[in-house]
Amino acid sequence: MQKRLLALPLVAGAAALALTGCATGSASGSASSDGTIRVVASTNVYGSLVQAIGGDHVSVTSVLDDPSQDPHSFESSARTQLAVSKADLLIENGGGYDDFMTTLADASNTKADTINVVELSGLDKGGDAEFNEHVFYDYPTMVKLVDDVATRLGDLDGSEKSTFEANAKTLTGKLDDLESQTAALKQQYDGDKVAYTEPVPGYLFDAIGLDNVTPEKFSEAIEEGDDVPPAALNETLRLFSGKTVKLLAYNEQTSSPETEQVKKAADEAGVPVVGVTETLPKGEDYVSWQQQNIDAVKAALAK
Repeated sequence: MQKRLLALPLVAGAAALALTGCATGSASGSASSDGTIRVVASTNVYGSLVQAIGGDHVSVTSVLDDPSQDPHSFESSARTQLAVSKADLLIENGGGYDDFMTTLADASNTKADTINVVELSGLDKGGDAEFNEHVFYDYPTMVKLVDDVATRLGDLDGSEKSTFEANAKTLTGKLDDLESQTAALKQQYDGDKVAYTEPVPGYLFDAIGLDNVTPEKFSEAIEEGDDVPPAALNETLRLFSGKTVKLLAYNEQTSSPETEQVKKAADEAGVPVVGVTETLPKGEDYVSWQQQNIDAVKAALAK
């Protein structure tokens, strides 16, 4: 599904170019002097995974890394442009989620390779079905990404190849554990009905076998920033008044009068509300963040 999310007004080209000659002290600016591999990721979700694999041998810039920021209103800066221009590796979500990465790369004339995670996932089969681009909630895809990142880092710094491979193996083990937990939950909750304001946790729900019954016209309108059709809103509200669903997943980084109305309906009906995000909360890495998501969903389903 194409999102309005992450539109990117680029900084003036002259300002960006001026900074490339004099900026120091940023994650990318210092990387060339200490020999680390410079990686720019569209969000700190991917930045966290790269850091876990590369350790002290990588310098990671995450374009979106503020958990209090509404991703829909993101604006770039000259510093971001500079980081991209100096990067050795770029990581984008793809699928229309973060097209700003392509814009930044084109503007900077970078020669860095780019990992497009949606393409790597193989989940987008095309056709008429709407595609959920939030692939960072799909653990098998993250396992593929970890393997790809380790390989590319090893190509960029062959002397640390074994380190990257060992770190990737450890991280993959943790991702496999997350996947095992969702498989166990599926044994108990397969087919249970749930709802969300946006399809952010869709792949997590799929792994647990949960049946999303949110009216498509509601979640699509919220995701695109459009007005919700009154009929779709009323249909969504009835999910809670009739206690049709076991939980509501609520995107904490975006809100609208309609999502607030839905959240209120869930609260009043006693339907658990599980907050979800599109970037890492402060102080969390990818694995701890997803563990919190699994725990929250598990607790909600058990009520």
